[in-house]
Amino acid sequence: MNTPVPPQDFERALDELETLVTRLEAGDMTLEESLGAYERGVALYRQCQGALEQAELRIKLLGDPADPESAREFKHDAE
Repeated sequence: MNTPVPPQDFERALDELETLVTRLEAGDMTLEESLGAYERGVALYRQCQGALEQAELRIKLLGDPADPESAREFKHDAE
């Protein structure tokens, strides 16, 4: 099975993951289709988890509101 290119943003990945869960819960797929959907779901979950971790890190790096001088610019890995 060819693995599609992952969506580029969190919202698209989450939407696709929700669609896969709905399809899996319906139980209308073959075993092979279910396994492929599960594998894709794990990849999407990891992508979403990574995006959430990056967002959390970014928020932490922005600093403490009580100490605005501690704020630092966030540098994304892709830059």
